[in-house]
Amino acid sequence: MKIVLLDALTLGDSDLSVFDRLGELTVYQTTAVEETATRLVGQEVIITNKVVITAQHMADNPQLKLICISATGTNNVDLEVAKKAGIEVKNVSGYSTESVSQATFSLLFQLLHQSRYYDQYIADKKWCESPVFTHIERPFFELKGKRWGIVAMGEIGQRVAQLASAFGCEVCYYSTSGKNHQQSIPQVDLPTLLSECDVISIHAPLNAQTENLIAAEQLKQLKPGAIILNLGRGGIIDESAMAVALDTQDIYHGTDVLAVEPMQQNHPYLSVKADHRLVVTPHTAWASNEARVCLLEKVVDNIKTFIEE
Repeated sequence: MKIVLLDALTLGDSDLSVFDRLGELTVYQTTAVEETATRLVGQEVIITNKVVITAQHMADNPQLKLICISATGTNNVDLEVAKKAGIEVKNVSGYSTESVSQATFSLLFQLLHQSRYYDQYIADKKWCESPVFTHIERPFFELKGKRWGIVAMGEIGQRVAQLASAFGCEVCYYSTSGKNHQQSIPQVDLPTLLSECDVISIHAPLNAQTENLIAAEQLKQLKPGAIILNLGRGGIIDESAMAVALDTQDIYHGTDVLAVEPMQQNHPYLSVKADHRLVVTPHTAWASNEARVCLLEKVVDNIKTFIEE
């Protein structure tokens, strides 16, 4: 079995020897659009995270049997064309629940506790000059008793709800599909969630129901001091509107995802003046060591299952 991994760099320093027993593996750290066609020649199995596999790629490679997506989203492969061509497409899910849930709180605490400010206060040796033992210039607050709203109550949303409840938060949620009515947690409409919650975390996929779900009009509904976190997908929040809101409203924003990744040089977040209200991480929430090990195990299982069928 000839296997090609097109974007190994997205997996960090993961141990790729797990694929050795499955076949002849060719690894590329990155693959540009113009390189994809050449690198697929003769390959029977493709492993891709974000490299796009087009209808033409599939038509040009009749030997291709399986496309393994090393992620949950499948928007980089034309699924209908693959089905018609008899090419199986397998993604992975459930590998990053703990990692993303933990990252949600990491973003939250950086904003809630203003830890970047206090760290810089120490780095600048200002504590050495303090007339008293403490410095509490930037206020911070406790989670207990706060209302936490979750956008999309899937597996990650449910785990975040458990953790938020453990901190003493009152949790509610908004269903982006309108079909989720099975939770024991109170369901509310979006305006209620936005206007009443102290913390809002987004764990939704990007689709027709969620694109620009939070735009200028919705941002104006946020209560003073609200913290809104995006651990779902870029494009759910209108980033230009958010940049304006951060400089004109008493709100805070943490995000691990952007509409276009990697971040563009002229991104509006880079011009936010009230930068203490913003924390951005480079799409790392999914990628704890444990999550990446689990991810690779699931990709290996997908290939083994295919071979054994």
